Amino acid sequence: MSTPVIAIDGPAASGKSTAARNLAARLGIPYINTGSLYRAIAWKAARLGISTRDEAAVRAMLADTAIRYAAPAPGENPDIEIDGAFPGQELRAPEIAQGASNVATMPFVRSFTLQIQRDAAKTSLVVMEGRDIGTAVFPDAKYKFFLTASPRVRALRRLAQGGETPDNATVDSVAAEIAERDRQDMNRATAPLRQAEDAVVIDSSGMTAEDVLEAMIYCINEGKQA
Repeated sequence: MSTPVIAIDGPAASGKSTAARNLAARLGIPYINTGSLYRAIAWKAARLGISTRDEAAVRAMLADTAIRYAAPAPGENPDIEIDGAFPGQELRAPEIAQGASNVATMPFVRSFTLQIQRDAAKTSLVVMEGRDIGTAVFPDAKYKFFLTASPRVRALRRLAQGGETPDNATVDSVAAEIAERDRQDMNRATAPLRQAEDAVVIDSSGMTAEDVLEAMIYCINEGKQA
């Protein structure tokens, strides 16, 4: 039996978040961004002055950390609550993104976040996006999509996201950062980024957000389950 999850995986800046939000809104179901988990860990580490490359310090910090997905207000999508706080947009800062990339390579961090992600999908059908949802978190997800796009398109999208890049960033510098994130994600020891064999692949390079949404809706309506 499949798990009631629509998994949307893909590399950085491939359009996963936009696609997941749009699909959840169309279907009237919750949307969960799992990348926020790792950003929240990096956010707390930054507040405590802990290096996100110091595995021992991160491990000790997590032993005294409470994270869950919860609605900030009635009727809102679940968001990350860490130690009773909702960091919200603070998680989008460039330095937090880099810290998230660092902690996401640590196997014990992946283990720590696994059950949090699974708990978030216990009650009803949800759209969940990340890098290993259809492979490691929910290999039995009801629907699986893998979004990708060309390196240049991904760099342009990241530049267009306010607060996601330094003020002096260029297409080339952002493309280089994305390539490094891809390398880390694909080569980490635990739950590396990869396309699930039964996922529907969507290359959004030449597509609008509406095109991507309609492609996913078509697959779901046609019953293309994983």
